[in-house]
Amino acid sequence: MTPRRPPPRDNRLLLAMPYHQLIGKAADAGFGVWSLWDPRAPEADLLPEVAEASRELLHAGFADPAGLRSLVARTARRHGIGTVLHCGGGPSLLPVAEEAWRLGLSPNPPDVFRRLGSVGEPDAPGPRLTVQTLTVDGCHQVVGTAAHRVSDPPGRTLTGYLCPAPLSDRQEAAVGALVRRVLHTSGYRFGPAHTEVALTPEGPRVVRCRPRFGPDRIPLLIQVATAFDCEAALFGALLGDLPQALPARQYAEIGFFRLPEGRLLTFAGTEDIAVTPWVRGARFPYAVRDLIPPATDPRSRRAYVVVEGGSPECTGERLRQARADLVTDIRPEAETHETHEIHEIHEQHGSPLGQHGSSWEQHGSS
Repeated sequence: MTPRRPPPRDNRLLLAMPYHQLIGKAADAGFGVWSLWDPRAPEADLLPEVAEASRELLHAGFADPAGLRSLVARTARRHGIGTVLHCGGGPSLLPVAEEAWRLGLSPNPPDVFRRLGSVGEPDAPGPRLTVQTLTVDGCHQVVGTAAHRVSDPPGRTLTGYLCPAPLSDRQEAAVGALVRRVLHTSGYRFGPAHTEVALTPEGPRVVRCRPRFGPDRIPLLIQVATAFDCEAALFGALLGDLPQALPARQYAEIGFFRLPEGRLLTFAGTEDIAVTPWVRGARFPYAVRDLIPPATDPRSRRAYVVVEGGSPECTGERLRQARADLVTDIRPEAETHETHEIHEIHEQHGSPLGQHGSSWEQHGSS
């Protein structure tokens, strides 16, 4: 580990599209975070958590590149921002990257993001992996590889991830070399990246590569499997620490709760899941009468459980148990109007039929 240098410009970061867990890791490292989000984004319902974790939540229209650049520049000047990082994707990525580079607040030139955005074969056949890397000074380190779990045909819906991916030594070396080559060719200098890889009959192929942490709490999955916190390591790297990824010491698996689309009337079992010793993280962000999105909507993956175990078979069985512990009553929206009236009648007489609490979330430590 190299000696830590003083935090850049009084520890001040501007993060575009951060999630609240990442902001918490920055705060733990001593950084103050100004967050930038579009309140019209699909993830806008999560912004109260982001606002609470940030020194300030700035609103911007991501479809207005000129306005976005102007806001980045004003914020950097007003608050003495030392580093600007984009934590998401979409139309705001390039304007933020361009302005950050112009201001000298990003180690990555904008062309890097254009190159990475054009990489990949979306239709490559074969099982899929997500490879999480962390780059510091152009050195690309694989910190975790997760295999995609999918439902049976015909839907083939993503249902979770297993880390480490069960690969042979030869496959693991080939996948790592491929991902590092893509990042090196792009000129990527600093930050996280997650690369989706297809294991085709001819060898691994890149499906897409995105300069951010993997979705669906993949960083938490890697931390449970390896004891390496890649989110915290990102901010340590800004302070001069060189990240040292660790080999997996066990298997970890994240599984999404497979909930049908509709209106949530009642639920039970979250308390039992929370005290299960091999559960290392879980989230059920719904309250009674919330609308549950369809399984094809990425928002459906916000409800999950993370388990640990000594083998993929073990984690698979533990996921099955955790999913069975969660009991829900979800009805199609058309069927809930009459039920809603019944709820109101019972509540007037002091006998509510279901829970009315807020979301439940628990994360175990490594």
